[in-house]
Amino acid sequence: MRKPLCLSPRILFAALLVVTAATYWPGLYGGFIFDDYPNIVDNPGLQPKDASFRSLAAAALSSPASEFKRPLASLSFALNYLAAGGLDPFWMKLTNLVIHLLNGALFYWLAALLLASRRGTGPPTDDERVLAALITGGWLLLPINLTGVIYVVQRMESLANVFVVLGLLGYVAGRRRSLRGERGGLPLAAFSLIAASGIGFLAKETAAMTPLYAALIELFLLGFRRTDGRRDAGVLTLFSALLVLPLLGGLAWQLPQVLKPSAWTARGFTLGQRLMTEPRVVLDYLRWSLLPTPHALSFYHDDYRASTGWLTPWTTLPSALGVLALVAAIAWLRKRAPLVALGLALFLGCQLLTATILPLELVYEHRNYFASFSLMLALVPVLATAGTPLAFARRLLLAGLMIVWTAQTAITAYAWGSPLRLSEELARRAPDSPRAQYDLGRTYIILSHYDPQSKFTRAAYAPLERAMRLPGSSILPEQALIFMNSRMNLPQKPAWWQTMTDHLRDNPVTVQDESSLEALAKCADDGECKIAPAQMTQAFLAALSHSPPDVRVLTSYANYAQITLHDLALAERLLADAVTHAPNVLGYRVSYADVLIQRRHFEQARAQLDALRRHDIADIYAAQIQTLQQRLPAASAPAPGRTAGY
Repeated sequence: MRKPLCLSPRILFAALLVVTAATYWPGLYGGFIFDDYPNIVDNPGLQPKDASFRSLAAAALSSPASEFKRPLASLSFALNYLAAGGLDPFWMKLTNLVIHLLNGALFYWLAALLLASRRGTGPPTDDERVLAALITGGWLLLPINLTGVIYVVQRMESLANVFVVLGLLGYVAGRRRSLRGERGGLPLAAFSLIAASGIGFLAKETAAMTPLYAALIELFLLGFRRTDGRRDAGVLTLFSALLVLPLLGGLAWQLPQVLKPSAWTARGFTLGQRLMTEPRVVLDYLRWSLLPTPHALSFYHDDYRASTGWLTPWTTLPSALGVLALVAAIAWLRKRAPLVALGLALFLGCQLLTATILPLELVYEHRNYFASFSLMLALVPVLATAGTPLAFARRLLLAGLMIVWTAQTAITAYAWGSPLRLSEELARRAPDSPRAQYDLGRTYIILSHYDPQSKFTRAAYAPLERAMRLPGSSILPEQALIFMNSRMNLPQKPAWWQTMTDHLRDNPVTVQDESSLEALAKCADDGECKIAPAQMTQAFLAALSHSPPDVRVLTSYANYAQITLHDLALAERLLADAVTHAPNVLGYRVSYADVLIQRRHFEQARAQLDALRRHDIADIYAAQIQTLQQRLPAASAPAPGRTAGY
């Protein structure tokens, strides 16, 4: 008989919540970083003037992160903005911490139910609740989950997981009820999965994985059975409807897209290379979760090179075999150690969305927000359960791991508490990452306040020029150097422009390249930067030399053509192509209609306004449409046609 753990689960769990809050607290005082800018800081739609329905609806649909807009997460950012009276990262990070602690409470209840389900449908014992607290405490303090908390925009991930775990709690509770022969169990389970997937999807698409997680819980613990031990047809039907059919539908929708070479041009790797690379990534995730090191958890992973062959790098084939061995171990452990098998299966299941065929970036730590709980579910009971061989040594190992995890998270959270500390720390952790080196240079520029005599001005050149030379870099370093010297009336090196133009001509345009060109053009438009029009035009033409043209570059060039070049004909041609290539982006139609009116092409302008009215279902652009309509005469002759080309 196993010896009880002799701990109060409530006191233990409360203490772990306090330790988690204290560990993360220093990190709340930092600033915004990386994708926080396009999604929050530079997104005016997410900064409503009031709490009216129209303002909040526009904010909810303003995210550029996904075609599904993630309205629930976006709405929460907008509410933070209204409550704080502006863009205050502290309150946004504090909200993220509260969500993390809430997820901890939900994971605690889920872990307790899963532990109890190993022996039947009775309530969890105190020992099982203590194990659940340790499982959840480990998860709360894992360093790999830090970006899901302090990195503001990744509220999308943590908020989606609130509903994922709620759905699994409802599912397991409903199924346990049905296994006890009580009525209403299966309807509760079905409703929980449907509601969780649907609502969580509004925060981030990863919530769509909830039915898969429930199916794995059935496979390893509940057995798809009824009270009498026979297969439950209702459960099988439920997963046919909520898992199999959506999976087939999703594949039918996505496969034609991902099989197009054009879907991968902006990524720098092919579908085949991604599939060869991801086994390395998945095993690295496992290692980074359990045995984290600062250089592994570097936040920026743009220096992670894709596999171009099964032995390039040499770890590609062993990693693929390692994942297959993990699958074989799960099958072998299913009857012998079902909870360990379940945890490992959930870990691999979590990777199916982000580590397979979708053209996403290769590596992000926050993708393990749920997966890391799965690893705790597999590991902690093995180390913490009393009455097992080498129980003291196992518990000592668990205590040591908890101390290491807490210390690593605390050190990293402290770095996140200051933009300068964070940039310097991330640059040290990832010396070969273009993004990390660029971010350090950018931080120095901000702290220099564009003073040529500042020590930060002198410090900025080295990391930015280093970033320019690193493989896989965007044009962000060149843009920052040109921007900085122009603002301070210092000479711009011709090599910066040449390197930037060559990069844009020789490589697919990335989101960072788009942002860089847009920032340079806006600085010139505003009169803050002295940039020769010939240099700016050459950069735009290099970016537009690819087919199809990048739509965001088209619109940036159109704005530059209007404001700085005073060439409305060029702006019209560019915006017409933008509307052709992105007809559903209504903001482009607004800009196009405006230029058409300026050029007195009134009939074409009316056609664009009519299209805007048809597509602007939420009346987001109603005021702009009305303003443009008022600039139109009552009647007009047909405008002359346009010619193609830039």
